[in-house]
Amino acid sequence: MTEADEAAQRHAEKKRRQKAARDRMLAGKTVEKGLVIVHTGTGKGKTTAAMGLALRALGHGMRVGIVQFVKGKWPSGERLALQRFADLLMLEVMGEGFTWETQDRARDVAAAERAWATSAAFLSDARLSLVVLDELNIVLRDGALPLPPVLEALAKRPPKQHVVITGRNAPPALIEAADLVTEMRPLKHPFRAGVKAQRGIEF
Repeated sequence: MTEADEAAQRHAEKKRRQKAARDRMLAGKTVEKGLVIVHTGTGKGKTTAAMGLALRALGHGMRVGIVQFVKGKWPSGERLALQRFADLLMLEVMGEGFTWETQDRARDVAAAERAWATSAAFLSDARLSLVVLDELNIVLRDGALPLPPVLEALAKRPPKQHVVITGRNAPPALIEAADLVTEMRPLKHPFRAGVKAQRGIEF
C-alpha cells in the first residue's frame, strides 16, 4: 500500500467515525415545534437573514406573514421579490421610517401600535407557518411598544408556527424566551469607507 493509499484510508476511517457520531447525535433530536428566532446585534444582515428564511419557507409552499415595523414604503429588493408569492404571503409594511426621520414621538407610537395589532393577528393565525416581525426590537427598545404583550402573544401562538424577530438591542426577556438567537457583529463595513447604500445590497 502506498503512502497515498494509507492517507486515503485514514481519511475514510476518520470520516466514518465522524458520520457515526453525527448519526447518533441526530437520532436523539426528535422534537418538532415552532421556533422563536431572534436576529440582533449591531452588524448588517438581520433583516436579510429573516427574508432568506421567509423565501425558504415559501419555497416549501408554507404560508408566511411579514410585518415591517420601521421601514417605510420605499421599495426594497426583498419586498419586490417576495411579493411574487402573493398566494402564500401576507406582507404588511407599516413603518414610517426611523425616528430621526419622523421626529414625532406620538406618530411613532401610533405606527408601532398599528403594526403590533397586525402582528398579533398573524401570531394567532394557525395558517401561517412563519411570521417575520422585522425590526420589532427597535420599537421595543424605544419604548414605542411594551414587551409583555409580545411575550404573551409568542407564548400563545400556534405550536408549529415559527417566528423571526429582528433588530438591534433585543430585550433580555425576549432573548430568554427565544429558541435561537444570533447576534450579528460588524467587523468591517463599506459605509465607513464612504460607500453609500447600494441597490441589491442594502435595499
